[in-house]
Amino acid sequence: MCQESFSFSGSLIRHQVTHAGQKPYQCSECCKSFSRKSALSQHERVHTGQKPYQCSECWKSFSHKGSLTVHERTHTGQKLYQCSECQKSFYQKSGLTLHQRIHTGLKPYQCSECQKSFAQKFNLTLHQRIHTGLKPYQCSECQKSFSLKKTLTLHERTHTGERPYQCSECSKSFSWKSSLTVHEITHTGQKLYQCSECQKSFYQKSGLTLHQRIHTGLKPYQCSECQKSFYQKFNLTLHQKIHTGLKPYQCSECQKSFSHKTTVTTHERTHTSEKPY
Repeated sequence: MCQESFSFSGSLIRHQVTHAGQKPYQCSECCKSFSRKSALSQHERVHTGQKPYQCSECWKSFSHKGSLTVHERTHTGQKLYQCSECQKSFYQKSGLTLHQRIHTGLKPYQCSECQKSFAQKFNLTLHQRIHTGLKPYQCSECQKSFSLKKTLTLHERTHTGERPYQCSECSKSFSWKSSLTVHEITHTGQKLYQCSECQKSFYQKSGLTLHQRIHTGLKPYQCSECQKSFYQKFNLTLHQKIHTGLKPYQCSECQKSFSHKTTVTTHERTHTSEKPY
């Protein structure tokens, strides 16, 4: 037994149920069972959408009183839970527990498929979609599906043209924060990634990785149709249009179609007589 003590006999009885493994309270909506009636009541708010606990500061509502208590700390700035290793503080004990795994290296959630481990259960759930192929987030514009909600959000900017990240130096805007970060380096002239073979430098690590394939001869992207290999996935995608017969780029002048955008651009010069070189 656990020697825990209670003021009321009813509290002891409810506690003993947790040891017995009894879950007498069942949700009529999804049939999930609970040890306590209060836990069932809280769970049922998932289905009803009921949020009875409201913040007096910003009027945001919550399903559970505990969630409201944690939220209110964002207004007061109160962070009760501090890491003894680096003194970083958190609003919730659960936040501190997750953070401490950075120091301990603890990754308790393991994928049964490939044995890869994760610090958070949420990250394991996302990872497992690689194996299941589950893509629950679909673009309403083109019906393309994604494993992650944030990937869908980024993709949707290709349709909306939204570019929320602006360079403070030249006001050029970007759809992705990573693109802005790389662009900003062009103003400093800083090329952090250098090829050990020929000393050529690059703004991005990905640029260096692609470049090094020139020296190694590595062509990791192979066409399943004719086994021809390529340095970049982009070039494989372009090549595969030869086999599919796909020609998505059409000349506005004569309606002739082409597999590649660069080819239609070159072709259009026969109509304009443009000689840029």
